[in-house]
Amino acid sequence: MSKDKVQIFDTTLRDGEQVPGCKLDTKQKLVIAERLDNLGVDVIEAGFPISSPGDFKSVSEIAGIVKNATVCGLTRSVKKDIEVAAEALKPARKPRIHTGIGTSDSHIKFKFKSDKDRILERAVDAVAYAKTFVEDVEFYAEDAGRTDNEYLARVCEAVIKAGATVLNIPDTTGYCLPEEYGAKMKYLKENVTGIDKAILSCHCHNDLGLATANSIAGVINGARQIECTINGIGERAGNTSLEEVVMILRQHPYLNLDTNINSKLLLDTSQMVSHKMGMPVQPNKAIVGANAFAHSSGIHQDGVIKKRETYEIINPEDVGVTESSIVLTARSGRAALAYRAKKVGYELTKVQLDKVYQTFLQFADRQKEIKDEDIHVIIENSNINLEVLYK
Repeated sequence: MSKDKVQIFDTTLRDGEQVPGCKLDTKQKLVIAERLDNLGVDVIEAGFPISSPGDFKSVSEIAGIVKNATVCGLTRSVKKDIEVAAEALKPARKPRIHTGIGTSDSHIKFKFKSDKDRILERAVDAVAYAKTFVEDVEFYAEDAGRTDNEYLARVCEAVIKAGATVLNIPDTTGYCLPEEYGAKMKYLKENVTGIDKAILSCHCHNDLGLATANSIAGVINGARQIECTINGIGERAGNTSLEEVVMILRQHPYLNLDTNINSKLLLDTSQMVSHKMGMPVQPNKAIVGANAFAHSSGIHQDGVIKKRETYEIINPEDVGVTESSIVLTARSGRAALAYRAKKVGYELTKVQLDKVYQTFLQFADRQKEIKDEDIHVIIENSNINLEVLYK
């Protein structure tokens, strides 16, 4: 059965760059944009053109160098925003204007001091105006996660009639549970007239650690675009992690969903973004963290050495990692010690291993991790005939 394609909309350079201390200059943005294009993302949200002259310049220059992906510029539902974005996107082979407005009761009442009818009118006007500049217009219903489904459906139906090609349904505050977010997508699929003329898009935040789960729930229920960032960076607790959703879809083939991402570039791209933004990746981060394919428990190490799939559901090479790591600690067993000793040149018999292991435990109790150079010292301190032992 052929798989449905889920478009990957990368907002590392817009939502991701809003993290305090992660500001990039135009040159750095161009390097990342080029990598994202090579990675296979479908849409690159290059920035918010009206926000500053620097952002306008970055969006324009990114639009000029990107060869394959759609280049997108964010706006509010304000005419001047839309005009400036259209100007910045002129060099793009495939331009998209991303415009919208808040639709939740909270946003309507307190942010806009308005009412539902006027907000709907502003949404339609913004999409219609953006449509006079570009064919591809994405509408975002900010705080859709807390928006009443019936009203959200009314807004979606109206903006589709005005020309929207993509409907972004953001869980702006990261509040939704996966079941709720998935049900919201299902409701829109079933209740919006003309929904077949637009792509539903997930844009989830990670305030409760549910961004990835919500995005997957969204595509299971009919969305066909996920908005995400490299390493899950973004406002507050971050956005949906690109590498996580890509590999979840790939590791669950029965979903019949996949992306165009070249997963072998994921680790390298993660490290590039981390370095340029000065945002370290936590060691236990899924897919690209330093410990994602590292094993220190003796039981796990023994299983992985015998057959990798025992404790790894992803082949590390599929995401650009050279090999799994067997980390020697006081929790490691004989199998791990023998494996690592062999890597540095020692073929241990069972009797030799038993003796070396006792010395190893004494070392391991004194330090957090045993390095390759420590193995030589451990074996030398185990009173073993090295002439027979060393290969």
